[in-house]
Amino acid sequence: MSNSVEAAQVLSALGFAGYGIGCLTSKRMEAEFSRFRLPKMRVATGILQIAASAGLFLGLSYPTLALPASLGLCLMMLCAMGVRLRIKDPVSGFLQALACFALNLYVFQARFLEFFHRP
Repeated sequence: MSNSVEAAQVLSALGFAGYGIGCLTSKRMEAEFSRFRLPKMRVATGILQIAASAGLFLGLSYPTLALPASLGLCLMMLCAMGVRLRIKDPVSGFLQALACFALNLYVFQARFLEFFHRP
């Protein structure tokens, strides 16, 4: 697999591990999820992001694990964009979710093609 896919996986995994840990431990994230009007989703979001991050890291050695991890993060980022639009957040928040969606879509597409187009 190309170095760019592996770099994208590592970048995404690091970012989502940090965000997931923040969801579980940070008072700031408690306030953010209240602002999102989703306070009960904070812990589940953190756990799912840490799990997906682990899937991306493990996907460096076992590429098929990157498929569900990156797809799950794509779906989470679609939801995040919807939430940001619903609460009329500034464009910067929406663009961050869009960038994370694009990054994980790139990983998913590359790993999907690798998996299903084996010689």
